[in-house]
Amino acid sequence: MKAMNGGFVGRFLIRWLVCGLGLWIAASLTSSIHFGGSGAGVIIVAGLILAVINAIIKPILVLLAFPAVILSLGLFMIVINGLTVALAGYLYDPLQISSFWAALFAGIIIGVVNLLVSTILEEK
Repeated sequence: MKAMNGGFVGRFLIRWLVCGLGLWIAASLTSSIHFGGSGAGVIIVAGLILAVINAIIKPILVLLAFPAVILSLGLFMIVINGLTVALAGYLYDPLQISSFWAALFAGIIIGVVNLLVSTILEEK
């Protein structure tokens, strides 16, 4: 049994944490992503919005883009991750993403952070 099997709320809270942490790391690595306002509240809300988008909209995007995901051997998922980050930036004004390439970079960073957190939280 895995340690991450904490139900929907537990998984959503972990996803929220990973999204916020990934956005914060991506913003610190590039000058193309900015958080308007001050404090951790902006990062927390941006992470929440991205987590909700990943829980609701991303599965629909994956289903619609399934042929492209299969033909690219899964690499199109990077584009889908970038689209979700760009959508979060569009919906939440304090999260300022200057270009799609910055959103794509943030999607890659969030994916890496998700992989690391999942690996750490899994029970051996």
